[in-house]
Amino acid sequence: MGVAAAVAVEQLLADIEELVVCESPSDDLDAVARSADTVAALGTRLLGAAPERIVIDGRTHLRWRFGAPRVLLLGHHDTVWPIGSLATHPFDVSDGVLRGPGTFDMKTGVVMALHAVAGLADREGVSVLITGDEELGSPSSRELILDEARDCAAVFVLEAAAEGGALKVARKGVSLYRVVVTGRAAHAGLEPERGVNASIEAAHLVLAVAALGDQDAGTTVTPTLLSSGSTTNTVPAAAEFAVDVRVRTIAEQDRVDAAMHALVTRLPGAEVRIEGGPNRRPMEPSSSEHLFERAVAVAEAAGLTPFDGVAVGGASDGNFTAGAGVPTLDGLGAVGGGAHADDEHVVVDMIGERLTLLEGLIADVLAGEGA
Repeated sequence: MGVAAAVAVEQLLADIEELVVCESPSDDLDAVARSADTVAALGTRLLGAAPERIVIDGRTHLRWRFGAPRVLLLGHHDTVWPIGSLATHPFDVSDGVLRGPGTFDMKTGVVMALHAVAGLADREGVSVLITGDEELGSPSSRELILDEARDCAAVFVLEAAAEGGALKVARKGVSLYRVVVTGRAAHAGLEPERGVNASIEAAHLVLAVAALGDQDAGTTVTPTLLSSGSTTNTVPAAAEFAVDVRVRTIAEQDRVDAAMHALVTRLPGAEVRIEGGPNRRPMEPSSSEHLFERAVAVAEAAGLTPFDGVAVGGASDGNFTAGAGVPTLDGLGAVGGGAHADDEHVVVDMIGERLTLLEGLIADVLAGEGA
């Protein structure tokens, strides 16, 4: 590695550290606002322009726009890690591996997006959108993302790469539900027969919901967070549980949605209410096919490490843009692993390679659009 390249990598790592040590759990509005300040300052230094700060429902998003958008770089600066995680998962670079909360998902990708645009000879037609609520399902940024992507020829999502550095050419769609059960309270010792046990009804419904999955179709329907009751000697009057649904096709998403809203109770006197529905439509392979081909060509021309294109179960904001018919390629950020887990990490040597790939892809699409 030459001196200039080594200096560039050191600066990249310093910029990543700056973002990582500014903790930004999605559910902490003040923390997300502080993180937005940090990202804005970094981007202003690299791009010579301050971002537009967009606050929706108290959540802070940042946008840099250079002319009419034709290529959108999409990322998020919020994480799943609570304040204080740095005490147990400190930022660290050793043996060629970068560690710390949010390094892989996806603060390294945010830094890469800003550095890639900074390295372009011509930024005309590029937009960078860094949101602050992706880990919550993008409730406030969804329409912002769709508006920014509408007239673009390509959306490049800086979420981390799949295993082995593969790009993400398809993602499952996501539906999110809250199942709310109402029963009737009674004393559990004196007259339990007067009650309607919401816990028992919820148990029936959990089993019915779990049965909606279809392994052959790749559909998972998973009851997750559950709560019920008020005291140990009271028949529970209320219960609720969350449901996470992942699907490969819109048809499966619609089937599960209809079945969820058709759920009925089994205990006399119990009632059930279903909240929620589809959050992200599937990102199908057709949305990324041509962009992936261009990525392979750019990588071959630059002598970069070869990579595959894979379908993954997790969703991203790329589902929104792909679902709207905008060509979208995902997984262009960090190479590593351990998203949301104790072993979250990034392979340092691959950061420079993926930055080269991203710069080449942007330039390639812009050149094609301008032809």
